[in-house]
Amino acid sequence: MEILVIDDHPVVSRGISQILDQEHDMRVAAQAGTIDEALLLLRQRSFDVLVLDVNLPGRNGLEALPEIHRIAPAMPILIFSIHSEEHLAMRALKNGASGFLNKENAPEELVRAVRKLAAGGTYVSARLAEWLALEVSGRRQCLPHENLSDREYQVMCLLAAGRSVSQIAETLHRSPNTISTYRARILAKMGIRNNAELTLYAINNRLIASPPAPF
Repeated sequence: MEILVIDDHPVVSRGISQILDQEHDMRVAAQAGTIDEALLLLRQRSFDVLVLDVNLPGRNGLEALPEIHRIAPAMPILIFSIHSEEHLAMRALKNGASGFLNKENAPEELVRAVRKLAAGGTYVSARLAEWLALEVSGRRQCLPHENLSDREYQVMCLLAAGRSVSQIAETLHRSPNTISTYRARILAKMGIRNNAELTLYAINNRLIASPPAPF
């Protein structure tokens, strides 16, 4: 089983490789740090499973899912993210991912998820399965951030983590004016007045792990 890993943090990417390469039937055949690098690899050869981070420079993982599927329609995709699974998994699954795993899970859970996808299945944790059941039944109240687009959600998380407009613009390869427009749209959609309230909301809803460190 040959696996492609897309993550812009070399330490994380190397850690994923070490975990999967220990399995006798798995091999991380290639790694990429951006969507553009990954698309180039996918046009050159095939892989059995793709392990994909969400927060990447330029285009994020969710935005790229349709294009990845056009190039490699049969390849299952596992979203492997630091974000709370309840709040990102539905977006990922709707966009064509075959599974979602939070990076806080144990290494053996990553192996289990990759193996299940390679066998043609889908993967969600027991906790996420329960959350999805509530979603389908209509018994779960929609939260304000769930009305955001994928790009707005990404910008929202970066703002909540303490990143400035200029820093986000550089990370996402967009102009500061574009990011400012996103920020205004996010605050309006969520009914939030400023970045401090946004950070508190994100922490309370487990969208970011902890308050941003002071500069």
